[in-house]
Amino acid sequence: MQRISKIVLATLILCITSCASRKDIVYFQKDQVNQSLANTAYKTIFKPDDLLQITISALDMEAVKPFNLPAVTFATTTDRAVGTPQQQSYLIDNNGYIDFPVLGKIKLAGLSRTEAIELLKSKLSPDYVKNPTINIKITNFSITVLGDVKMPGRFTIPNERISVLEAVGLAGDLNMSGIRIIEVKREEDNQIKSYRLDLRSNSIFNSPAYYLQQNDVVYVEPNKSSSQDAAYNKNTGLFISLGSVIISLISILTR
Repeated sequence: MQRISKIVLATLILCITSCASRKDIVYFQKDQVNQSLANTAYKTIFKPDDLLQITISALDMEAVKPFNLPAVTFATTTDRAVGTPQQQSYLIDNNGYIDFPVLGKIKLAGLSRTEAIELLKSKLSPDYVKNPTINIKITNFSITVLGDVKMPGRFTIPNERISVLEAVGLAGDLNMSGIRIIEVKREEDNQIKSYRLDLRSNSIFNSPAYYLQQNDVVYVEPNKSSSQDAAYNKNTGLFISLGSVIISLISILTR
């Protein structure tokens, strides 16, 4: 009876110590939001491999036609355009340039949307188009969420604006086994930079990685026990079973 009591007690201690406490799970619990430091400003910075859709408009629509080329597909037999024409897109190359109609090579990498629009306006007006209106959109803006979340994957963001919390929401939230400190990997100045954000603290709203940029990767690390469970295999279970049988036999024989 004493031996059984010890086993029950050990089991209870193991259950208590293996349970995660509330402070390890709940979001935004550590401090108050410092509104003066909160990262509410967001701007897109264009990067190599961005695919841009650039639309030029003005009162004189004939003047802007050369700058709004349609992307069409031609039939191989008739050489005629098929399907619905779509707006042409421009890929920023590794050196940061796009090849734009009439104007030629223009460097847009490293510029914000406002800066890129002002640059294009200065090149178009007044020689080509008077008082142009320019709209620029990234058509391949996406982020990736990996690790201990319910639905990891790559997500396309149509409005080019997403916070790290919204990214976690897209992935179905963290699993209960996921560590509340997550890592954001970002390419900046030809280097991969890492930002660590603690979801348990309101300090994440002050982080430069709170708003994600195109091609950012969000990684949620599993906790230690979850990692150990992943390393568990059938052979380990077999060895434990055999060990239990051997111990039982020894106990019977030594009575």
